Amino acid sequence: MSSPLALALALALGYLLGSVPFGLLLTRAAGLGDIRQIGSGNIGATNVLRTGRKGLAAATMLLDLLKGVAALLLAAALWGEVAGLLAGFGAMLGHAFPVWLGFKGGKGVATGGGVLLAAAWWLGLGALLVWLAVVATTRISSAAAIAACLAAPVIAALAGRPDLALFAAGIAALVLWRHRGNIARLRAGTEPRIGRTG
Repeated sequence: MSSPLALALALALGYLLGSVPFGLLLTRAAGLGDIRQIGSGNIGATNVLRTGRKGLAAATMLLDLLKGVAALLLAAALWGEVAGLLAGFGAMLGHAFPVWLGFKGGKGVATGGGVLLAAAWWLGLGALLVWLAVVATTRISSAAAIAACLAAPVIAALAGRPDLALFAAGIAALVLWRHRGNIARLRAGTEPRIGRTG
């Protein structure tokens, strides 16, 4: 069992890794200005796509995913499995509430996917397949994110891993809370599809 100090360090490590705003850094480096002034104002890959730069959006998604992977695996290697899971959740918190940006960050979908993938490859893959299926049928990023995060605890439970099911439920709760505006627009039928502004 990890010590309280190790758990605190894992959470802090995860938060710091998760708080790196790759979407903002990449768009600024590309000369596109502040991504927070474009589209929805979000720093994630979906809003980066609204710049018309598919490569930047893909890079943002990959880097946001990898910081979730890195946080969990690094902490697990240093302090054990429980610390790794805590660091993964810390990465989610860092991405959603980065201190460098006044605690106004992204919605945690790619980072959460990376955390799930690092926690158990089959769990991350299952959530990814749900995300891809919903994106392909609806072309609505938020609907795919919501479906994937709701599916993850179910996948873990069906696999006989109640511990991971509880962990995935915590990730899902954060993602759903960050998508509360999107949920309202989905219910109203006004949520934009991928590639459109808004």
